[in-house]
Amino acid sequence: MNASDTFKALIVSESTTDTPKFERRIGTRQVADLPPGDVLIQVHYSSLNYKDALSASGNKGVTRQYPHTPGIDAAGEVILSEDDRFRSGQQVLVTGYDLGMNTAGGFGERIRVPADWVVPIPEGLSSRTAMIYGTAGFTAGLGVHLLLDSGLRPDEGEILVTGATGGVGSLAVAILAKIGFSVVAASGKSDQQTFLERLGAARCVERDTVVDTSSRPLLKQQWAGVFECVGGPALETAIRATKTHGTVVCCGNVAAAELRLTVYPFILRGVRLIGIDSATAGMSLRRQVWDRLAGEWRPDGLEDLAAEIGLAELENNIGLILQGKQVGRKVVRL
Repeated sequence: MNASDTFKALIVSESTTDTPKFERRIGTRQVADLPPGDVLIQVHYSSLNYKDALSASGNKGVTRQYPHTPGIDAAGEVILSEDDRFRSGQQVLVTGYDLGMNTAGGFGERIRVPADWVVPIPEGLSSRTAMIYGTAGFTAGLGVHLLLDSGLRPDEGEILVTGATGGVGSLAVAILAKIGFSVVAASGKSDQQTFLERLGAARCVERDTVVDTSSRPLLKQQWAGVFECVGGPALETAIRATKTHGTVVCCGNVAAAELRLTVYPFILRGVRLIGIDSATAGMSLRRQVWDRLAGEWRPDGLEDLAAEIGLAELENNIGLILQGKQVGRKVVRL
């Protein structure tokens, strides 16, 4: 394979009219047009994330310049490497950094990236199963790592997971249940209780029941820990209802980016609030989390947590995820 090769990709283009308009189509790209990088990868699988849908819709806060190929996740096989850490034919994955944002991403059959972004796929995972996890699964795994690192243990009480039917939330439920925690899954999708119980949730609650809009600085202590995927009032309530010395990890802002609360949960109960930054996590931590996702953290029935789609099916699924209607994960077959 050489630099003149063409490959298939989802291409998002911006119109040149006065009113910004973005068009998505499946077309061909040239390897020569990919950004500089040490490792050229044949992508076998990607996955669909909320950030991909934003990029595919012309959100300039995610992607500055078009035409562009989104896809913040990619897994496949090394074609060429200028870095001795990787060899032709090696199975690898890339998540986070700038992939799919301003660097051509995993919704194309080829990517070219810096070697420092590339993770060897751990034993026990294929390209497809790695993308069932993808950024969502890595974020979930990183959040679990932070909860455990804070000293949280299964015998200390219930763990709340908000946004539990989403990509990150569903995998957080599954991983936490796998390692012995009693998980309370909160979701606005009341028809998904069976799905959440199959993931391992000990009980399911309606989203509104874990949101308190009163001005009380502290609420009844309920949660030993919280995996918060929504933001806004749900995060505020979770912090106020976390037990003394409990930990809240957060990764979402779909409800709101603002955080309105007093310092009392932190100075009177010693609650810890830890943000999850999966995009720029260091390589040593990345490999540690991926090894655990391939091993002792791997949920039973991982293959059942995702539906497989092709590039042609992205159009409909991008609309669903933007509307908050996606359940579980969508793996994209290249």
